[in-house]
Amino acid sequence: MEFVLLYLIGICATTLGTLAGGGGLISLPVMLLMGMPVHSAIGANKVSNTISSFSSFYHLYKKKEISLKESLWMIPVSLGGGITGGFIASRLSGDKMYILAIILLIFAFITSFKGKKHFSGTEPLRMNRVSIPGLFGIGMYDGLFGPGQGTLMLYLFGYMNIAYIRAVALARLATFSSCFGAAITYIAAGKILWPMTLALLLGSLTGAQIGVRMAERLKPKYVQPLLRMVTVALMIQILAEKVF
Repeated sequence: MEFVLLYLIGICATTLGTLAGGGGLISLPVMLLMGMPVHSAIGANKVSNTISSFSSFYHLYKKKEISLKESLWMIPVSLGGGITGGFIASRLSGDKMYILAIILLIFAFITSFKGKKHFSGTEPLRMNRVSIPGLFGIGMYDGLFGPGQGTLMLYLFGYMNIAYIRAVALARLATFSSCFGAAITYIAAGKILWPMTLALLLGSLTGAQIGVRMAERLKPKYVQPLLRMVTVALMIQILAEKVF
């Protein structure tokens, strides 16, 4: 029964994660309630996110929504940020990490109300003074803390006037990049409970394909409200974890 539950969790979490980020809102708390050790739960998330996020990106790449020339340079930038974040995390207290997460999410929430960019733009992703530090910084945040990485990435691409469906493809590639190294680390450390992780992974693959097809049909005007709802939910979850 627990494997069926994990499969369903994977579907729900990755569908949400593909559309607006924040899939960890669903998966991590439920896995912890099921009694999974915290490192095993995080490791299961990283393994499933690595594979499912790449499957979403590949679907959109095959449909020519995104090109490798435009997107491949993201991988070392996001990966480098993730490695840097993991290094810093080992030297920061938990309290400081919670504060950083809340500040970043509040900043993203406030900036979402500035301007009139609603993911209906036509700009390509370019290497510039916004994209490089933005991708590196969010990759570093993912290595430091994690929850909300996909949501912050979509805010960045919205700010850069990139169309929503292409922003989804880019965010999923960035998620793949930042999760890949972490997944290898958890596997090497022997933290992965493979039967439960594989159940979550199968659900995540299903959710990734559902989410990416929903994203193709989602009108850009609905993206910002969805992102704001996920952002508020993330802030509430992080604050609740800190208080309780």
